[in-house]
Amino acid sequence: MVLAAGLGKRMRPLTDHTPKPLIKIAGRTLLDRGLDSLAASGVETAIVNVHYLGDQIIEHVRHRDKPTITISDEREELLDSAGGIVKALPALGNEPFFILNADTFWIDRGEPDLDRLALAWDGEAMDILLMLADPHRATGHSGSIDFLIGQDSRLARAKGASESFIYAGAAIVHPRIFDKASATAHSLNIYFDRAIAEGRLFGQVMEGHWITVGTPDAIAPAEAAIALARTQ
Repeated sequence: MVLAAGLGKRMRPLTDHTPKPLIKIAGRTLLDRGLDSLAASGVETAIVNVHYLGDQIIEHVRHRDKPTITISDEREELLDSAGGIVKALPALGNEPFFILNADTFWIDRGEPDLDRLALAWDGEAMDILLMLADPHRATGHSGSIDFLIGQDSRLARAKGASESFIYAGAAIVHPRIFDKASATAHSLNIYFDRAIAEGRLFGQVMEGHWITVGTPDAIAPAEAAIALARTQ
């Protein structure tokens, strides 16, 4: 599930006429960078939700071969991160699936981080497994730090603590967490907190370099990080 329905307000004026997932970083759109990572990890089908300037995204993904794209249309009503997933559940099925934000990406170092995430998944113990970024191996992050990780890889909210990690906008979830949920606007954070309370939210720190582009002035640092990685 690729979450591509946001309004991209912080990226204005670039998003006045272009949806944020189609903003190009070093010649490739944010959306394609995420879809490329999924394809490289063997994902055959991706559900992409659309809302703001959704026609442009629908047209853009028509030209991709891998993964096969199914559109979840939210143009009539924006459903936030969790509501959008609930709406798409009939297409996602009954097995665990990846969630990917369309406005973050990363540069793998060694084994692809999505492959590592899949290998770490344990459906007996976990309801949600988040990919986490070390703030020292990240470009463009200006917000708060999100989670503390325990020795057993269980997560707690950071609440300003040091030595904590950023949610990297990629996860594996089991669809059972959405049992009886409705396709109304609500956030994934509700499910993160429920899983914390039940001891079923886990995390894995990525090995790659994480990049987020939240505002226009974050584009130059992102492109510099990509250029540096190509020389290494």
